[in-house]
Amino acid sequence: MSSELTRRTAAELAELIASGQVSAVEVTQAHLDRIAAVDGQVKAFLHVDAETALAQARAVDERRAAGERLGPLAGVPVAHKDVFTTADMPTTAGSKILEGWRPPYDATVTARLREAGLVIIGKTNLDEFAMGSSTENSAFGPSHNPWDLSRVPGGSSGGSSAAVAAYEAPLATGTDTGGSIRQPAAVTGIVGAKPTYGGSSRYGLIAFASSLDTPGPFGRTVLDAALLHEAFSGHDPLDSTSIDRPVPPVVEAARRADVAGLRVGVVKELGGEGYQPGVQARFNEAVELLESLGAKVAEVSCPHFTYALPAYYLIAPSECSSNLARFDAMRYGLRVGDDGVRSAEEVMALTRAQGFGAEVKRRIMLGTYALSSGYYDAYYGKAQQVRTLIIRDFEAAFEQVDVLVSPTTPTTAFPIGDRVDDPMAMYLADLATIPSNLAGNAAISVPCGLADEDGLPVGLQVMAPPLADDRVYRVAAAVEKALQDRWGGPLLAKAPELVEVDR
Repeated sequence: MSSELTRRTAAELAELIASGQVSAVEVTQAHLDRIAAVDGQVKAFLHVDAETALAQARAVDERRAAGERLGPLAGVPVAHKDVFTTADMPTTAGSKILEGWRPPYDATVTARLREAGLVIIGKTNLDEFAMGSSTENSAFGPSHNPWDLSRVPGGSSGGSSAAVAAYEAPLATGTDTGGSIRQPAAVTGIVGAKPTYGGSSRYGLIAFASSLDTPGPFGRTVLDAALLHEAFSGHDPLDSTSIDRPVPPVVEAARRADVAGLRVGVVKELGGEGYQPGVQARFNEAVELLESLGAKVAEVSCPHFTYALPAYYLIAPSECSSNLARFDAMRYGLRVGDDGVRSAEEVMALTRAQGFGAEVKRRIMLGTYALSSGYYDAYYGKAQQVRTLIIRDFEAAFEQVDVLVSPTTPTTAFPIGDRVDDPMAMYLADLATIPSNLAGNAAISVPCGLADEDGLPVGLQVMAPPLADDRVYRVAAAVEKALQDRWGGPLLAKAPELVEVDR
């Protein structure tokens, strides 16, 4: 029974729990058993508290037994990215500078998960302060891709994507600053969505780049991702950038799964040269599939997308250099060299030298330089102008089509260690995802097959205008349904490693 439960989708588990066929405790225990069996290999989690998780599940069962009306995902386990504050668990952001830190409050996303009755089963690994594309920048070691344990699960939300792909949790949270949900989802064969910027609250999310950071969901199906999206999204007065509008009808759209008459634009600049042949082939087939389902497909040019990567790597580091200034060894977290003799400045310097990893230091230095007197207009100011041009490209494109599509990533998952000494190669993993972060619009990645070269998953990215999140779910669900009918089941069932491990 334990093995069967971990294979179920979140929607199926929710129905089983609601109908009384299984208890939330049984479902939670099954996933805790799975974590115990495989996470020594996957290393998706930084913290698992079985006792607290089971207590949460027990509370859901008791509330249901008392006749209380609960949310649609009540009792379903969720893995929580360790960049959201949790009052009952450590929050490290994958950094030594916060090792062991227990926040005094919950992030809004955390609080809404609890209110919805989801069982937070543990905190997942990530690139330090969400800066990376492989989870190799975590101070606590890399996570591993369940399809091939020698490869990365993407980043920065690689622990979350690995947990869902390895059947350790049916759902997970992530954050997407430059592709940190969609890229990991693509390379692990699952679904990951970036809501419209401001559609999900950043309160209690440890900030990387405040104008870009966006909490979002992971699931093994489009419907599961939509259910989680709906559970924690919506206006939050504690977040000054939160949009005071209803959550788009993403669950209804995921159930609709119909693209007849929808206008789909293939982004000319996101594909071709530099994209792995197997990735491009699966993407082309997905476009043909959309056409066969009744969508109207046309090529669309977004000429300034080619400048998105350099613009992003000026804007994001600039914001990170400002946000990470709060880690000063004076108030919380790591403190090095406080011997009563050294000055506060010396303690601060020693702490940051030991507490921050190489990639975080690199981005802080880049950002500080870009913001410095004499260079602000030439670098940060110009990057913001490019951002405006990218937003205009999207606006022009969405006058012609309803959604845009591209490969989610240029390549499949690369070997662990393959790009650690080549930052530019690492940054190129987010080539197709960054434009949506700069513009703030909605986007999703859905599996669209396996690359011929290595048998690893490929993702299809669907992008829609701000607050049209339901469109990306509608298209992704249609693709998912058609491909699963063709494959005879979910893509994840084809994963060669871990799937058959006794749970």
